[in-house]
Amino acid sequence: MLEVKFYDAVDDALLKFAVIISQSNGKWVFCKHKERDTYEVPGGHREPGEDIIETARRELQEETGAVRFDIKPICVYSVTGRNRVNESGEETFGLLCFAEIMEFSGKLYSEMEKVVLMDKLPENWTYPLIQPKLIEKYLQISKEI
Repeated sequence: MLEVKFYDAVDDALLKFAVIISQSNGKWVFCKHKERDTYEVPGGHREPGEDIIETARRELQEETGAVRFDIKPICVYSVTGRNRVNESGEETFGLLCFAEIMEFSGKLYSEMEKVVLMDKLPENWTYPLIQPKLIEKYLQISKEI
């Protein structure tokens, strides 16, 4: 069982991931991994010495080929429970961001096979217990702004 929680902020040292909900021209931006038939939101692990916003920018560029975009932090989230990226099941923290992508290079520098622009959210998620909750939180916060 996985539990997803949201926070306004936590100690920066706890932030291990950045996940970037993205849109381009009113469409959702998703990545399809080379080894899976599912879709996922761009994101990934923070590198040593890297600012968490740098992580978000780097992962967005690597996984979508975005070259011109606006990115902003939304909130902090945590996931507790074992999953593909957390074998211990301990609570891990990430920064949830939103990006509006204006231009793609067409080149991907990651394990992603392709980028897909969608009018509606996919049904076959890579992380079905996590990613829909992150998008739901983004939609909730975006209405409040």
